[in-house]
Amino acid sequence: MKQNLKKTAFAHRLDVLEMCYGHKAGHIGGSMSCMDILTVLYYDVMDIEKIKTKAADRDRFIMSKGHCAEAYYAVLAGTGFIGKEELDTFTAFDTRLAEHPSHKIPGVEIATGALGHGLPVGVGMALGLRDEAPKAHVYVLMGDGELAEGSVWEASMAAAKYRLSNLTCIIDRNRLQISGGTEEVMPLDELGEKYRAFGFEVIRCNGHDYEALGRALRTRHPGKPMALIADTVKGFGSPVMEDKAPWHHAIPTAEQYEQIKADLMKAMEEG
Repeated sequence: MKQNLKKTAFAHRLDVLEMCYGHKAGHIGGSMSCMDILTVLYYDVMDIEKIKTKAADRDRFIMSKGHCAEAYYAVLAGTGFIGKEELDTFTAFDTRLAEHPSHKIPGVEIATGALGHGLPVGVGMALGLRDEAPKAHVYVLMGDGELAEGSVWEASMAAAKYRLSNLTCIIDRNRLQISGGTEEVMPLDELGEKYRAFGFEVIRCNGHDYEALGRALRTRHPGKPMALIADTVKGFGSPVMEDKAPWHHAIPTAEQYEQIKADLMKAMEEG
């Protein structure tokens, strides 16, 4: 691998903590759960130089779970799309870094935040790129609570119908959403079988295992779109937050901030 992805991911988790605590905003739990996915994509899988130059055959990434924008911003800063100092403007007046990403930010393909919109747009991109830029790949990151949106499944039918092997949808399967457990709010049992029934090739892996994520994100299946179900932990990185639904949108107290920071720094130093 190009670098120590664990150290990088935990450094970015510290960025997220500073943004959320310092500006009393953000969705820290889901940002922590999807950070390893974003880190592997941007530091190990996608050619970010092509993305920076807006090459026609660049890979496209859509952060469909746009409420976890602070995780996205941390990675964009780490890979040079924006300056690290801009993270200090998160949610400030007249900032580019609002609570949901917009295409005004370098590297961001589309504005997101209305759940269920990312995959339909990704299907359209993949359909257009299939003939125009066959080497380009489209990645769409969704939250598991987002799968209650019907538009996700309409887009899935279209992806299979058009045999979009240049499309990978990634599900951050942390099993929690703002109102509680996904299996209580809207059950997703046999999620892999659901995607197979819709015509996808399915891979399931530990969403905090960098090597497994790298392999899965590089996998292609002729004539089929890919669904990567990444099993993750909400609030991953600190026992203060892990697997607790209130941390979907909670802001740490001063005491919690110090403990979370210590936990994240310890994990980063252990590498």
